[in-house]
Amino acid sequence: TFRLGASQIQAAVTMARSLAHWNNGADHQALTLAELFAACRAQSSGRLATLARAITPTYSWDDIVLPADNLTQMREICIQVRHRRIVLESWGFDAHFAMGKGVNVLFAGPSGTGKTMAAEIIARDLGLELYKIDLSAMVSKYIGETEKNLDALFTAAREANAILLFDEADSLFGKRSEVKDAQDRYANIEVGYLLQKMEEYDGVIILSTNLRNNMDDAFVRRLHVAIEFPLPEEADRERIWRQVFPPQTPLADDVDVGRLARQFKLTGGNIRNIALLAAFLAAEAGGDVGMAHIIWAIKREYQKIGKLVTAADFGSYLALARR
Repeated sequence: TFRLGASQIQAAVTMARSLAHWNNGADHQALTLAELFAACRAQSSGRLATLARAITPTYSWDDIVLPADNLTQMREICIQVRHRRIVLESWGFDAHFAMGKGVNVLFAGPSGTGKTMAAEIIARDLGLELYKIDLSAMVSKYIGETEKNLDALFTAAREANAILLFDEADSLFGKRSEVKDAQDRYANIEVGYLLQKMEEYDGVIILSTNLRNNMDDAFVRRLHVAIEFPLPEEADRERIWRQVFPPQTPLADDVDVGRLARQFKLTGGNIRNIALLAAFLAAEAGGDVGMAHIIWAIKREYQKIGKLVTAADFGSYLALARR
């Protein structure tokens, strides 16, 4: 998993022992895999932290709600990374691929359907660091600067063996246009250069987009896995509603998650926002989280995403939303 030199390995073991002593007492001798992984990540992160934002994975497989086949595809990504050394080196596949030995993944779907959560789950399962790329810091109006930024990014990522997450990737991986002037020509050069760096990188790259049709066909051909993140159906929405409130959250008896799932067609991201606001409203009122708090939070979420508060959606709860 980690490509470390001899001195880095020694430093990682020393750090892992320190972590074990800190967590379990000075007399503790055995090291856990979690302590070793944490120490190795600290040794390998290097310069990448200055070029991208590290994301600490907090979600597990139990937290995401997706169709079964989509979850299987996510697990297959982990399988490809975990057994890469066996297949490529021991079984000889390495000789057949001069480039493209990494794992390039596309997560496509509407906002709030769990694309970033899925990236966190994969990173946590593999024990690798996840870095979210700030596209505004990569792209420059000055000729050649974008390529320099991308080269520095991929060099640092190779040293860290990290997972790179390009959020809203269609803005950087968009379709190349017909060349009409110098600006178009250099924009196409940037896209071509990015394709080259992706093929050279032997780690994991995750592209996240709300607009799959805007992706350049050359990128799509180089993908190893493409997963669609659909809007949740009623049964999935009910699962999300049941999971979104922590066990210690006091819920009133009038909270009907089945009706919430049936009546409001929302994404997981919307539901999380609603649950959080409802909890704050209940805390301010000094009571349990009730249906009135949730309906009011749904109204606020509707206002945020530009949906109208109508009787068709709210039904008998319309009076609560308009109070």
